[in-house]
Amino acid sequence: MPTGTKTQVDYYHLLGVKRGASAGEIRKAYRRRARKYHPDVNPGDKAAEEKFKQIQEAYGVLNDPKKRKLYDQYGFYSEQFRPGAGAGAGGVGFDFGGFDFSDLSGGRGTSFRDIFSDFFSRFTGGPSERGPERTRGTDLEYVVDIGFWDSIRGAVRKLAISRLDACTACRGTGAVGGPTTCSACNGRGTVMQQSGRMRFNMSCTRCHGSGRTRTLCRHCRGDGVLPRADTLDIRIPAGVSNGSRVRVAGKGNAGTGGGPPGDLYIITRVRGHEFFDRRGDDIYTVVPITVSEAALGAKIEVPTIHGRTLLKVPAGTPSGRRFRLREKGAPSVRSQRRGDHYVEVRIVLPKVLDQRQREMLKDFSRLTREDPRAEIYSAAAR
Repeated sequence: MPTGTKTQVDYYHLLGVKRGASAGEIRKAYRRRARKYHPDVNPGDKAAEEKFKQIQEAYGVLNDPKKRKLYDQYGFYSEQFRPGAGAGAGGVGFDFGGFDFSDLSGGRGTSFRDIFSDFFSRFTGGPSERGPERTRGTDLEYVVDIGFWDSIRGAVRKLAISRLDACTACRGTGAVGGPTTCSACNGRGTVMQQSGRMRFNMSCTRCHGSGRTRTLCRHCRGDGVLPRADTLDIRIPAGVSNGSRVRVAGKGNAGTGGGPPGDLYIITRVRGHEFFDRRGDDIYTVVPITVSEAALGAKIEVPTIHGRTLLKVPAGTPSGRRFRLREKGAPSVRSQRRGDHYVEVRIVLPKVLDQRQREMLKDFSRLTREDPRAEIYSAAAR
């Protein structure tokens, strides 16, 4: 094969991922493909066994950042990996001293890529195969509608969810029974591969180099988890607002390989109130007052979320003035403090019902000489 030509097998295509896939996506794709073509699942199927070996090979490269970088840049048949190329050529140099590599892709099932992958792992200090990984379960999110008063005082809600739970048959391990000695390598973890005059110890693809194998659980097909419908009593803490995230630890999807479960997050959607307007932890309301209360001053009762409280309105208060009631707002879910309550007063004009009231208002107008539009006239003339 000409120097610089990449291998015909596309590792990304083998695992079913894009070239820019993350390490997590590659691991998930590998586990999915490996379970499908594993020799224990397909006994006697040579095509599945060969596919399984290719998947192992692809994962061994793409899961290692150094190997993956070299693979993306050069491929295994680039100048850097040509037999006899030294380290001075800009790549990893292996001197194979005149051995004939022409028949390494022959009928013995060994390729130059297999040999190179195993050599690369040894020279870089990395394992040629990894055992089953403990993976944390994924988190779940559910939206819950609650009323205004439930968000202020807190509540308990029943929530029906669907989640992945640990398989009870295998206790989440994905396998049943104890491990047994691998029949392919007799427990050594490696198998001898020979091509011409060369012999190599390669990691066993059946046991992943561990020397032990286990029987996959037939209930969960080796996943270790099964879908489950569950009903939970969810406590909504006092003070949540629209869009708050309430964490319920350990109630997400179960982990794999004995990994811990994920968490459940409740997203609250709070219905509004006709009188109280919540902004953050503060409450805003509009309260009407009479002309005499605004002119002469008064003490009025104002509704708050904690009950009625007295508000002193000074004499001469204009319509639209805002007063602050400290710590009369909503409780905070992040601290022990409360927000404030802001009261905006609006003057309500009296309804003129009879002639006597009309005469009284005319007398009041004659006594009040102040022109409320005087400042406007002055500003307009400048």
